[in-house]
Amino acid sequence: MISKKSAEKSDTQAVLVRMPVEMIEKIDALRRTEDDLPTRPEMIRRLVELQMGRKDG
Repeated sequence: MISKKSAEKSDTQAVLVRMPVEMIEKIDALRRTEDDLPTRPEMIRRLVELQMGRKDG
């Protein structure tokens, strides 16, 4: 069995971000609209990537 820590990519860092409960509820509602029901951190990554792509193009 691979431990969670060893399974993490070595090129990542954890980021702690505090958000208002209302924002978290909106993120969770948006997660439920996705076909694969991403985790909350994955949904936040998707939203950040989406926003960054808008600024790049």
